[in-house]
Amino acid sequence: MQTLKKAKPNILVVGDLMIDHYLWGSCQRISPEAPVQVVDIAKETTVLGGAGNVINNLHVLGSSVSVASVIGEDDVAHELLEMLHSIDVDTSSIIKEDGRKTSKKSRVIATNQQIIRYDKESKEQITQASQKQLLENIAKNIKNFDSIILSDYGKGVLTNVLCGEIISLANNHNVKVFVDPKGEDFTKYSGAYLLTPNKKEAMLATSMQIDTKEDLEKALLKLKSECNLAVSLITLSEDGIAIFDDKLEIFPTVAKEVFDVTGAGDTVIASIAFALSSGKTLQETIEFANLAAGVVVGKIGSATVSLDEIVEYEASLHKSTSDAHIKTFSEIDAIVQRAKQQGKRVVFTNGCFDILHVGHVKYLQIAKSFGDILIVGLNSDASVSRLKGPTRPINKAEDRAYLLAALEAVDFVVPFEEDTPYELIKMIKPDVLVKGGDYKGKEVVGTEFAGELKLVDFVDGKSTTNTIQKIQGQIC
Repeated sequence: MQTLKKAKPNILVVGDLMIDHYLWGSCQRISPEAPVQVVDIAKETTVLGGAGNVINNLHVLGSSVSVASVIGEDDVAHELLEMLHSIDVDTSSIIKEDGRKTSKKSRVIATNQQIIRYDKESKEQITQASQKQLLENIAKNIKNFDSIILSDYGKGVLTNVLCGEIISLANNHNVKVFVDPKGEDFTKYSGAYLLTPNKKEAMLATSMQIDTKEDLEKALLKLKSECNLAVSLITLSEDGIAIFDDKLEIFPTVAKEVFDVTGAGDTVIASIAFALSSGKTLQETIEFANLAAGVVVGKIGSATVSLDEIVEYEASLHKSTSDAHIKTFSEIDAIVQRAKQQGKRVVFTNGCFDILHVGHVKYLQIAKSFGDILIVGLNSDASVSRLKGPTRPINKAEDRAYLLAALEAVDFVVPFEEDTPYELIKMIKPDVLVKGGDYKGKEVVGTEFAGELKLVDFVDGKSTTNTIQKIQGQIC
């Protein structure tokens, strides 16, 4: 994941741009004029929709993004361009077509329920002149792109002819093309690197029922052959992602909670393009896309996911290495802020944890039970020496941190240099501060910054000191 943080691929998105417009309010009565609800609007919000949601996902991941599309000469077009410019997207390949309506989808939401949606848009194919100009704009900059995403929402930008010419142009310059397809005929995307249909879309495109693993493999092979793909892929919702490169591989989902699948397909194709363009293998890329989808379906509405969120999510699943759980002060500060925004309960404890034993593990398991995220402050080597004497610690800080981070109960470990974690607690402001039962009646550092203090008794006879004495033969 660290290599992705340094990556900044330049990715071109071609497709149907639109604005998703939301009117939020509440409903207390029925109209006297007709049997319809009267919604009192409290606020309005707008976000990029369609291919714009793919662009947003790429931007949040850290990619440089360019866009090629056709919009109208209207107020919505002006609003759309301003939204793209605000996230530093290169819009020089966008064409304005006279008489075309720029897509805007408005939704009225009352008490978190969508009441109605109304659309203003053009759905007819763009003109041949626009297609020619669009292709010329792409050809002019093709060498600057690491990959291309075709985001097809069936609004007329990605015509059969234009898709074929873009894919041919890209292949001639060794630029991979990823397609989020639309409709039942996927041959318009022939020659692309891969497509990202869901199971329902794949069944329509192949005229095959997909009920078994054998059905899935046959459908993947049919798509690969008929569309001349380098890799065949089908997303399987809660079952993950299936690919066929030289064999069938199924990558199980890693979603813990599913609140909303809106925009999950946009997140998947954006993450695939981002990771492959950054040098990841196909298998690493699909695992990354699965993690990204796992984060985004846990959010409400069309959403994006950052690399930090994916790292944290992977750590929460304990599928990552211990290194991913060891954080600096600045890293844990950002993590805690996001956790609190999501309503998660943060627990903090600290110690030397010199020789890890069952007493430590049980103590940490109890500490984790008080909340959602357990952060362990770890004394540095110099700090341990000052507290325990010149012969301690037995194990260096990096070893102690790695072992702690490997425990299922521990979400993050943060080393600190001071004798006490006062500054760390002050920054984190945990909902729960946990200390050992031997602190009963004593002053505990940092309690003024914590929501509450919990004291946990240690396991009798289990301590690092006893372990050291036993090794030295001082006790039996």
